[in-house]
Amino acid sequence: MTTTDDRAGVSVAVLGTGIMGSAMVRNLVAAGLSTTCWDRSAEALAPLAQAGARPATSVAEAVRDASVVITMLPTAEAVRSAVLDDGAAEAFASGAVWAQMGTIGMTATAELGVQLARLRPDVRLVDAPVSGSKGPAEAGQLLILASGPIDAEPAVRPVFGAIGRKTVWLGKAGRGSAMKLTINAYMAILIEGVAEASELADRLGIDAAKLGEAIEGGPLDAPIADAKLHKMEHGDFTPEFPLQWALKDVDLALEAADGATLPLLAALSRQWRAAVAAGHGGEDVSAARLALSGRQ
Repeated sequence: MTTTDDRAGVSVAVLGTGIMGSAMVRNLVAAGLSTTCWDRSAEALAPLAQAGARPATSVAEAVRDASVVITMLPTAEAVRSAVLDDGAAEAFASGAVWAQMGTIGMTATAELGVQLARLRPDVRLVDAPVSGSKGPAEAGQLLILASGPIDAEPAVRPVFGAIGRKTVWLGKAGRGSAMKLTINAYMAILIEGVAEASELADRLGIDAAKLGEAIEGGPLDAPIADAKLHKMEHGDFTPEFPLQWALKDVDLALEAADGATLPLLAALSRQWRAAVAAGHGGEDVSAARLALSGRQ
């Protein structure tokens, strides 16, 4: 439980204000935490400024006074460019905690740790990707898969408490990323299963609503499967978790498998790549349905 005393003196910088980062900023402000935000798109910062966050014109400006810095950027390249390539790491406050919360994979996370230790040994890196998409992010109900130095836990506790329903600590930095890739591999297979079941139902003349009704409340029911089935049924592919980033996570999982045979995940990667190539990368992951039967 986060208390007023926990929040005292805590200042947060959020780098990356897309679907997830912007929701984090709003929840941090609502929790009474001093919050600065930065994004490559200045337009993305305007509504957050209206919500009470302080927009920064550079990463260095954003992190300078922050006790906790969150990166919520989509790729390892984006994280590296924002924090390391532009020299912003040197601007971190002494003793700050860097919470790397986007999904960038195990290799990149390890490399960031090495680079940070060389540049700023006083800054602690917490590898803390989140499980959840737009809805849970907006509600402050993300699952945070944290790993890293345990002495950083008190510093991030009020921050994680404002954006998540639960934080699970998993050991040394990198274990959070390992868990996130495993969870997202499971999720991807589940969603592709929903897409293909929906396609089969269509071919057999079964109404998608009846399919959902038959599954609801039984042992095959799962909240995310139900939500994605409904989005497919209504042709609503408004992004909650964009397909291009879901594909990125699948490919990171395959890379991390280190030669293990994962035939279903490999086939799924090829299938989703076709959907992204057809122009659906910015749509919700449920747009995987459109890659079936030439429906792109």
